[in-house]
Amino acid sequence: MNKSLYGFFGFVLISMFLFIGFAGVAQAEVNVNINIGQPREMVMMPTGIYFVQDSNVDVFFYNGYWWYPRGGSWYRAGQYNGPWVVVQRNYVPAYLFRVPKNYRAVYKNERRINYGQWKNNYGQSKKQDRQGKMQGRNKEGRGGKH
Repeated sequence: MNKSLYGFFGFVLISMFLFIGFAGVAQAEVNVNINIGQPREMVMMPTGIYFVQDSNVDVFFYNGYWWYPRGGSWYRAGQYNGPWVVVQRNYVPAYLFRVPKNYRAVYKNERRINYGQWKNNYGQSKKQDRQGKMQGRNKEGRGGKH
């Protein structure tokens, strides 16, 4: 092969890496508006994950953030009403991947907490915990290949 052919393949290879790299950055910065309505009740799973009982969509609260899986992507928000951002799978806590598909049936007998009461008691303490954890990494591990 001559040098110009190597140069061409090198250019194509570098262009692909740059495109993939920029596409990943752009995806991480996307804000999404998700209209999921106001919750009435929250239910805690034994793993410490809360879910919105009275919703037709899968909305979870764990480790100070709201999590919403949809169409193969995960979204995260600091508040229930957003703003929501796309999160790469390796930044989704591993416990969320272990939630059973039929979690509403599995945890139907768990205690239900009025959202207003939950928000005033639990939601506030988690905000303080999250601020403290910003100093270090979460020790539970991350998601990824599941």
